[in-house]
Amino acid sequence: MPLNSTNKKIKIEYEEENASSSNPRGGPVIPPMMPNVFEDNKDDVKPPVGNSSSADAESERVKSIREYKQRIRSSYQPMHRELFEMNFTGFLVPSLLEAINESTENGVRRIISEPTPGLIIFDMFKPEFCQMLLEEFGNFKKWAWETKTIIMRPNTMYRYGVVLADLGMETMIGKLMKDFILPMSTIFFPEVGGDTIDSYHGFIVEYGADTAHHLDFHVDDSEVTLNVCLGEKFYGGELFLRGVRCVKHLNVDSELKEIFDYSQVPGRAVLHRGRHRHGALSTTSGHRVNMLLWCKSSIFREMSKEEQNSPSWCGVCRREEN
Repeated sequence: MPLNSTNKKIKIEYEEENASSSNPRGGPVIPPMMPNVFEDNKDDVKPPVGNSSSADAESERVKSIREYKQRIRSSYQPMHRELFEMNFTGFLVPSLLEAINESTENGVRRIISEPTPGLIIFDMFKPEFCQMLLEEFGNFKKWAWETKTIIMRPNTMYRYGVVLADLGMETMIGKLMKDFILPMSTIFFPEVGGDTIDSYHGFIVEYGADTAHHLDFHVDDSEVTLNVCLGEKFYGGELFLRGVRCVKHLNVDSELKEIFDYSQVPGRAVLHRGRHRHGALSTTSGHRVNMLLWCKSSIFREMSKEEQNSPSWCGVCRREEN
C-alpha cells in the first residue's frame, strides 16, 4: 500500500439502515467453507428519475426487508440470549467501565491512546464477549443456510456481514451507544456532532479467503465510527487512515503526518470521525470479524446541510486557515 492512498477518487460510503433508502441493503451472505452461491445484488442500481416502475420497485424492497426481519424474529433461535441484553459488567473490560463510571474527561483519557490525531484506541470487549458474538454470528449464518434465507448485506460497501438490528440486538447496541460511545465522542469529537449523537447503524462484517479480502478507501456515512475487532486468527487486515476531509477536499492528497496504519487486535476498539478517510488492507490468511457502529447526529446534519466553507475538523481547511 503506497504511503499516499489517494491516487484514485475516494468513495463516499452511504449506508442504508431503513427500507426507504434509495439503495437498499441486499445480497446474500454465506458461511465460510460452504459453496459460494453469491450473486450480485442488482437492486443496488438506482432506477432512473421518472421511471414509472421506481415506486413499485421501492414498494417491493420495503416488503422484502419487512418479511426478512419478520422471518428472523419468528424462527431464528439465538445461541447466546444474554448478548441481546448486554451485560456490561460481564462483557466490557474493567478499565472502560471504571472510566465511564468516573464521568470525567481525565478518567477517559487515562484508558485511551491516540497514535495519530483523531484515532482513539482503547480496550473494550472481554475475550468471552468476542467469542460469544462470533458464535452467535456463526449460528445465524448456519440458520440462514439451512433455511435458505438470504442475509441482507449491511450496506453497499460490505458484501459479507449482518445488521445487528436485523438480528434483534437493538437493545444491546442502543445501550452501548448511549452509555459508552456518546460520552467518549462528546470528549473527542464535539465539532462533528459527537456530543449530540442520537441514532446508529450497527453491523458485523467478516474478511477471509472465502469472504472479502480488503476494504476500499472510503469515508463513512457517520459522524463518529466505532470499529472493534472480534477475532479470529488472521494475518494482515490493517486499518489504514489518511486524514480527515470535508466534501470539497475529499480527494486532496495526504500529508505525511496524516498517514497511519493500525494493526487490529481482538477486543480492542478504534473510534474516529466518519470523515476520517480509511480502508483495510488485505487479510492475507485466516478469518477476521469486526463489529462496527456508525453513530449519527440529526442536529449536526441539519446544521451542516450547507457545509461551512472551512470546517475546523477538515485537515486541509485547517491548514489553509493557518
